[in-house]
Amino acid sequence: MGQSGKETADVIVIGSGIGGLTTAALLQERGFSTLVFEKNRFPGGSCSSFSRQGYTFDAGASVFYGFSDDDRSGTLNLHTRIFRKLGIQVETIPDPVQIHFHLPGGFNIPACYSRDAFIDRLVSRFPHEAQGIRKFYDELEDVYRILSSLPAGSLEDIVHLGEVGLHHPLMTVSLAMKTFRSMGRTARKFISDRELLSFIDMEAYSWALQDAVSTPLVNAGICLADRHHGGINYPVGGSGAIPSALCRGIEKFGGRVRFQAEVSSVIIENGIARGVRLSDGSEHFARAVVSNATIWDTFERLVGDPRFSVPKNRFLCSPSWFQLYLGVDASVIPAEFFVHHILVDDWKSYSSPGGTIYFSAPSILDPSLAPQGKHTIHAFVTAEAEEWDRFSRGSDAYREAKDALAASVISRTERILPGLSKAVELKVLASPLTHERYLNRYKGSYGPLLKPGQNILQKPQNSTPVGNLYLAGDSTFPGQGVIAVTYSGVSCASYIARKLGKPLDYLG
Repeated sequence: MGQSGKETADVIVIGSGIGGLTTAALLQERGFSTLVFEKNRFPGGSCSSFSRQGYTFDAGASVFYGFSDDDRSGTLNLHTRIFRKLGIQVETIPDPVQIHFHLPGGFNIPACYSRDAFIDRLVSRFPHEAQGIRKFYDELEDVYRILSSLPAGSLEDIVHLGEVGLHHPLMTVSLAMKTFRSMGRTARKFISDRELLSFIDMEAYSWALQDAVSTPLVNAGICLADRHHGGINYPVGGSGAIPSALCRGIEKFGGRVRFQAEVSSVIIENGIARGVRLSDGSEHFARAVVSNATIWDTFERLVGDPRFSVPKNRFLCSPSWFQLYLGVDASVIPAEFFVHHILVDDWKSYSSPGGTIYFSAPSILDPSLAPQGKHTIHAFVTAEAEEWDRFSRGSDAYREAKDALAASVISRTERILPGLSKAVELKVLASPLTHERYLNRYKGSYGPLLKPGQNILQKPQNSTPVGNLYLAGDSTFPGQGVIAVTYSGVSCASYIARKLGKPLDYLG
């Protein structure tokens, strides 16, 4: 077993996803030594960028919260406050519309930054539900108001919970009650129109990959209210600017991020994590180990002890993605075209694999992402790894299946961009097998989802049954999305710092 090049640190982080990088950056700034191992040559996981022939594409995420200049404390505006603490600047461009929805029956609505304009558009479509619309979105606004007032920290940190409860008793009780409520059931208290409820399902599905009944009200309050406060802001240079800035923050304070260094296992002695073993056989030791992998990859692949495995039926496994990265002639995109779109052809199949098309053209905001006179397009649909397991990577059959699905997605997208198929000059395709291979994610998935009826507090937290082994990322509370995994990183860093005797200051 190779021992050369052995490194030690207070905290080792497995994977450079946003949750893990946030954990490392905050701990390093606090004075703990951190060491991040990443199997790829670049950071970010699903929130990364790559380039082809002069085009820069977002590998996954492209709708970003958390960059508001609002100086209020709380669990929101996390990117702004984290980068302020690190002394790192990430330049962003405000986006006036979160998503432009193109729905069955000719129902089209942009979810714009202006809350009044958005509500007015909904009311004009559903005048008979005017009162219910306002009451429902006021419920989300109330969640936002509470979260923007409470400091971010770990729900496992008794001291943190005590301080929050002492200084904000009424808000703490109110938020605790709301954690037991779902977005969809709340909507149904005020609204009965089936088409409008379908739209609210789509509001949830657009980021949570579940209908509104299965989506916790607290999560909805973060995403669907904050778009009217902090808004949507795109990082200049693409989504990879966020992990790159976190890496700079880690290194600024003396931490290390090692690329092309794949962790093969967690070293465990007497039920306690002592470090990690890399694929080259070298071993590295720490006082705490943080896994940014999914719960299934963490316990079945990295830990490998059946006593700690997570039953497959404890949570739902989210789908994976089939993604198209297109370089196109700019003439295909009309003036006043929004950046982010969702297309649904039939309400009956919106949650089936491929039923909803997600579409973004970020070069509309940031022209540096494409050559002059060109645009980048990122289109994707849900897909299941099992559908692709019958193919051998690199085979003719695999390429033909990818090309056929890509042609179908492009053809359907011509509903909002006529002539798209003829405007494509570069095409890069990624299946669930691609995500599984590059990101080391179980089935290439988007992580675990709560089952209908499960409470948001039933999501895994940062601690694990293995001593000194912690989790960050979309497997943990509060769940999927860049701002959510950022919160998981803040929570994880806060919990570890308290455990190691040097608590973090609250982000301000």
